[in-house]
Amino acid sequence: MSDVYRALSDPTRRRILELLRERPMTAGELAAHFPHAKPTMSGHFNTLKAADLIVGEKSGTTITYRLNLSVLEEALMGLMNRFRIGRDDHDR
Repeated sequence: MSDVYRALSDPTRRRILELLRERPMTAGELAAHFPHAKPTMSGHFNTLKAADLIVGEKSGTTITYRLNLSVLEEALMGLMNRFRIGRDDHDR
């Protein structure tokens, strides 16, 4: 789970996840939203993949990314439980 939290700690990676909430996108489509060089974006994609937050599907030379919602939901639930967000006052 620490890989997930590390991946979510970066604003660029959080923005990538926001974009992928709308629809799957190619690496180039995602990169067009940022001023970063391709190697930097590749590093962000790799971090998100290592945390299992996104899945990449290669077709020829194009990689299309999509969210892995189950891992993201699990991470958010874990975070909420850790800080007791959403629990009744008597649970505290």
